[in-house]
Amino acid sequence: MHRLLDVLPVFAGDERISRLFTLVPGSDFGVDALAALERLHARTVPWDEACRGQYDLIVAASPKGEIRLLRGPRVLLPHGAGYNKTVPGEGSADLASGLDPEYLLPGGGALATLHALAHPSQIARLTALSPRAAAHATVVGDPTLERILASLPLRGSYRAALGTGARKLIALTSTWGPESLLRLRPTLPADLAARLPQDAYQLALVVHPNQRSRIGDFDLAERLAPALDAGMILAGPHEEWAAVLAAADAVITDHGSTALYYAAALDGPILAAYDGRDELLPGSPMAELLARIPRLDHAADLEAALGRYQPGTGRAAAASAFAERGNALQRLSRELYRLLGLAPPAAPLTTRPLPAPAPPARTPSAFAVRVRIDGDEVQVERFPSHIDPPAHHLAAEHGAAGERHLQSAGLLYRREARPSTGPYGAAWTVAGWIAHALDSYPGCRTAAAVLSPGHCVAQIRHGALLTVRIESPLEDGRIVYTDPAAVLSAVHARLAAPDDGVAALTCVIGGRPYRVRLSPAAPEEAARPF
Repeated sequence: MHRLLDVLPVFAGDERISRLFTLVPGSDFGVDALAALERLHARTVPWDEACRGQYDLIVAASPKGEIRLLRGPRVLLPHGAGYNKTVPGEGSADLASGLDPEYLLPGGGALATLHALAHPSQIARLTALSPRAAAHATVVGDPTLERILASLPLRGSYRAALGTGARKLIALTSTWGPESLLRLRPTLPADLAARLPQDAYQLALVVHPNQRSRIGDFDLAERLAPALDAGMILAGPHEEWAAVLAAADAVITDHGSTALYYAAALDGPILAAYDGRDELLPGSPMAELLARIPRLDHAADLEAALGRYQPGTGRAAAASAFAERGNALQRLSRELYRLLGLAPPAAPLTTRPLPAPAPPARTPSAFAVRVRIDGDEVQVERFPSHIDPPAHHLAAEHGAAGERHLQSAGLLYRREARPSTGPYGAAWTVAGWIAHALDSYPGCRTAAAVLSPGHCVAQIRHGALLTVRIESPLEDGRIVYTDPAAVLSAVHARLAAPDDGVAALTCVIGGRPYRVRLSPAAPEEAARPF
């Protein structure tokens, strides 16, 4: 269904076209498809009613089911990229359903008036299986890839929406079925979330819509809770997954075709997390890709595996899955309007960029912090609070973390509260809140107020209020900010006593140095509403 939505802009602005949706019976995933259409306020027609009608054009993304009962010219689009998988127990053994004559020639007649494919090699594969079905095939390209390519200039906006910053965004992709990443390696997202420093990496997960439908969004979120609690993004099944790919720095994939879109668009590092069983079709683009890229066996090996990726490997595999880059919508429009017997609108076709993705649903508020001190240089790595020791201290955000973490934290910090929207309110002063925190939590050694990305006020127990000024590094014309709370962990670790006399230090966070200057807090800082 989402594939169809990427195609429908070929009719944008044409008042002669009316769009109706119907669901072919027999799908295990129909409820979610109908729910998605309902959210879009699309017009739907019950199947029985659809079978009684006569249509000028029928567009489908799968040959399965009784599509032949719909009357009118039928156009079949690819479902995914590359025809890489076979589904055991469905159709002919060891054939991709999208190229299977059992589906394409029901009753001996051609199902599709037009079979729109993405690459000439797919016509060659189809010709070898059934020349009669291949006679109705033509290459138009892939409209979904067109949207990703058109959206690459928005990559920075997507990363800003996701809160990625200068961290590396690692996207995991899971297809559906018994050999998917989530079925064979269900703990990989949580394992990565527990091992990757929060200030150097961000995780995202792209799950095939069928897998989401089969599990259910609620149960899926519960299964993924450790990784989601650590800030992992669970990308939505329509448009958002593609925006996350456009924002990603690397991909970890099973044998699903999502990674091919990334390879075609960006050619960043791609790692294999597929155990190689029965579903992957030999000679397919994904088989070629998986044979050439590094394999990730354990979460701890991520950085080494990323370093083994050879640039260009993914792009070479994607070249056998996609053709007509930049022309797909135009070619498809020409074919569809030819079947309709209409002249296309005079206005030029434009590919719609992907909308910005949503930020992570959950943001971690307590961290197990590891530090390494070398004179006045302090390296900080923050991990989810549930990881096993050793850790130097626990840091927790007041107002977000639970009481158990607040009671155990060596560092408590609070971010500036949003102003009240009503006529009444109350606000701490900076000094007042810090004193309150140190008094309320005897186990806390340092309390701090985060006032801006470059300005905090902190106090070590029995010490004076300190101003913490953070100088962010400049890289290629960009100022790279970090979470000030990570800097506060460095200050907490370096100042073992209130009278240490340290005036400056260098915090290394996410591999970047941040110069930090400490000085007595001014009276106006202490009295600032907070």
